[in-house]
Order: sequence, then structure tokens, then C-alpha cells
Amino acid sequence: MTNHTLPPRTRRRAERRGPSRSGLVLRAGVGVVAVLAIVLVGLLVGGAPSPAARQGGGAGPAPSAAAVDPAALQESTTYTTLQGTVPDPAPQETTDGRVAHPVRETLVHDAPGGTPIARMPVTQIGDTWLPVIARQGEWAQVLLPSRPSSSTGWLPLADLDVKTTPYRVAVHLGSMTLALYEDGAKLAEWTVGIGKPSAPTPAGRTFLLGAFTDDEQQYSPVILPLGTHSPTHDTFGGGPGTVAIHTWPTDDVFGTATSDGCIRVPADALRQLTEVPLGTLVTIDEA
Repeated sequence: MTNHTLPPRTRRRAERRGPSRSGLVLRAGVGVVAVLAIVLVGLLVGGAPSPAARQGGGAGPAPSAAAVDPAALQESTTYTTLQGTVPDPAPQETTDGRVAHPVRETLVHDAPGGTPIARMPVTQIGDTWLPVIARQGEWAQVLLPSRPSSSTGWLPLADLDVKTTPYRVAVHLGSMTLALYEDGAKLAEWTVGIGKPSAPTPAGRTFLLGAFTDDEQQYSPVILPLGTHSPTHDTFGGGPGTVAIHTWPTDDVFGTATSDGCIRVPADALRQLTEVPLGTLVTIDEA
């Protein structure tokens, strides 16, 4: 990974980049666009889970949602560290491909109907799309882009546009490979570069958070930030420690653990991954 200059936090709108082949449009009457946006990348981790809202009991009831001032809550973005998030309960499981886009700013809760812990914006690095990992009644549990890595939260379905993507990305750290799947079938697999032992690529379940170009670098025409952060870098190059997928100008990095946590891929891999919809699940394991 190389240094990058972060965009201002108030800058949200991103240039849209549509899929170049029809098979990459979300299926079943659903569509998520791939986005070509702004500037990010760097590497991070931390956090503290909080219990869901309790009811009754000798210690008294937990604060209700109405007692929380939404304006006082942080946004859930790759720039922020949240308190009260719930760790991913199944960090190596796949999903059914559902992804959710907030149609309006909505509150992130620690449980269905529980305590609000953050605000989820409609856009960040392009439109916000998050993997749905569970549903309960009128609530959806999603992976969050914030620190600590592998954080989850609950969003009201009434505030969400839920679509389905047939794609999944699997990164295997042990074999240093990345595979792209469609409807469970492997489309392609590449040898990649991963984080060095002192700055490893974090394992777990994450997602394609966005896509952007950076005119200050020449090693990758597009950079794909993920919804996870380095476990060793609190910041990198002035950024919040976000792990990303990008290419590299020389092939000698593929099959090596030499990056600062990012996943370096061949040009053909990057070309195909830029066509995959935002919110698509990315699993990273030690295999």
C-alpha cells in the first residue's frame, strides 16, 4: 500500500461508473451500480462491544431509542470508530447475496429496536451499500464500514432498498489467491499479494465499500476500499487505515506477503472486480 490523500469528510458525491457487461448487473429485478469515486486507502482495528438494550430488571431499563439524540451520534463510515457495535457472529460464512442501501439517513442500532449507536449516511465513497447478514422482523443486520473491523449493526428495513448480487469475492491468505464467484460458481482465480507479517491483511467477512481513482499515484488505475481496517496501522498515509484491493506495476509482488495490508491483484483481476456491485461480500480466510 502506498500513501493516499483522503477526501474531505463533507465530500460525498461520487462519479457513477456503470457495469460494462450486462451479466454484472444485479439480478432478480435488482441493480447495484459499481461506483468510481474519490480518494482513500491506508490501514486499522479496535473496539468494544456493548450489550443490547435490556428491559426491566433490578438495574432498571436501558435507555430507549427516544432518549438518544441522533445529532450526537457519529456517522458510520470508514473514517469513524464506533462504540456499542456487535461483532460479526459468523465471520467466515457466506450470505444469500442481499445488500442494502439506505434511501435516507437512518440510525444504526445495537439490536432490533435497540439503542441507536450511529447514523448511516446515504453516500460515502459513492452510494452506501452494505451486506445483509441476518434479518429479524422489520430489521436487517449489516456489516459496517467503521472500526472496529467486523462490526455489525441493525437497520430498519423501512429505510432500506434491499437488492441481491450474485457475486462473492474470496481471499485465501495461506495460498495467496483471490477468487471471484457468480451464483456459487468460480469465474476466475488469481495469485495475489497480501500484507506482510508486521502488517497483515485481516481475516474475516467484509465487503466492497467503494471505488475511486487517485491521480497522485500510478500503480493502480482504480482502488477498491473494503469495509475493514488494518489490525496494526491506526492510520496510514494520512488515512484511517482502510484495507483496499488494487493492482501493482510489477508482477513480482504476486504470491508474496509484502504489502501493508492491502490486497495486490493482477490487472485482469482489478478489471473484473471493478464491475462487481458495491456491497458484494468479501471473505478473507487463512486457507
